[in-house]
Amino acid sequence: MRNSTPLTVTLPPEMAAMVKAKVASGEYASDSEVIRDGLRTLQARDAALENWLQTEVVRSYQEHMADPGKAIPADQIMAQVRASYRARTKKP
Repeated sequence: MRNSTPLTVTLPPEMAAMVKAKVASGEYASDSEVIRDGLRTLQARDAALENWLQTEVVRSYQEHMADPGKAIPADQIMAQVRASYRARTKKP
């Protein structure tokens, strides 16, 4: 019994060359291993993003909804950012 499913993919030349280089360097034993590792990395990134959304973003939203008066208007924040940038880049 096979624990994998054959799949055919088409890659741009730069990506195909990268896969081949990884195998040629000995870092991976096969093209499939390179692709699997890339997919595991993508899976981990997606999980980290989902975790951030569920913890940080949801918490920030809930804090805002609990006390909307603490919010700073976006235009005020942008004015502060621009002023800070101008101060840092101002030539003496």
